[in-house]
Amino acid sequence: MSAGSNAPTIIKKKKITGGDGHHGGAWKVAYADFVTAMMAFFMLMWLLNATTEQQRKGIADYFAPTISISRVSGGGSDAFGGDNIFTEQQLAQSGTGINQPTIGMNPVTAEQAAADAAEAAQVAALRDIEAVLLGVGGESLMSEQALRHIVTRLTDEGLVIEIFDLPNATLFPPDSVVPNPVTVEVANILARLFQSVSNEVAVTGHLSAKSVLHVDNPLWELSMGRATQMRLLLEDGGLNPLRIARVSGAGDRNPAVRDATAPRNNRLEIVLLRDDR
Repeated sequence: MSAGSNAPTIIKKKKITGGDGHHGGAWKVAYADFVTAMMAFFMLMWLLNATTEQQRKGIADYFAPTISISRVSGGGSDAFGGDNIFTEQQLAQSGTGINQPTIGMNPVTAEQAAADAAEAAQVAALRDIEAVLLGVGGESLMSEQALRHIVTRLTDEGLVIEIFDLPNATLFPPDSVVPNPVTVEVANILARLFQSVSNEVAVTGHLSAKSVLHVDNPLWELSMGRATQMRLLLEDGGLNPLRIARVSGAGDRNPAVRDATAPRNNRLEIVLLRDDR
């Protein structure tokens, strides 16, 4: 630029910046959640592969939320616990000095309380037998092979113990009432367990349907014969014959799975009946 020029002088400044800055730690939290979820997933896959159906049911029952509610216990000891809603409260602090009846509900009589207590005790006894049978919380009385054949459920009728065929392990040979060793083992254990209670027992035989229909369906006699054989095994194991309430054969009329011809339908149902049924 020549001297004495009137052109303005331009000064160019270069702004120097640092790196991208700190991005925060949110990605670490997300990654930790992902790793935890994957660990839980692989643990679930391992449990599904390494446990029996009965053991999985026991694990599910362990994590099922349960809240004990008693008619004779208070609501709790904390600030929001309150008193038991089933009790009569003397309102001394309000100056009334009289017993206030419960509004909107009938008082519980002594007979009803006794019936409820007996009902609870009976359900507890049935659940104890179920737990011992399946080995919930400890060793089962049965072998691992025998446990694979058993599922249980508690119904209004009582404790239903279902013994069923597996694809490569059956309770009886085809078209036979002669029990296989696993059936004898299960019957002996059940007879021992049933001696701890006084409930009556019902036995029902079920079979899978045949692919070809018969005019004279032989499944009725076969299911009845297998139920009778289970009754004899229970009695041989020590069960009092007077406790047998009924023995019946249902043929193929009550399949356990949608496919009526599936081997899973070949089963025996032994019901430890509730006393009030």
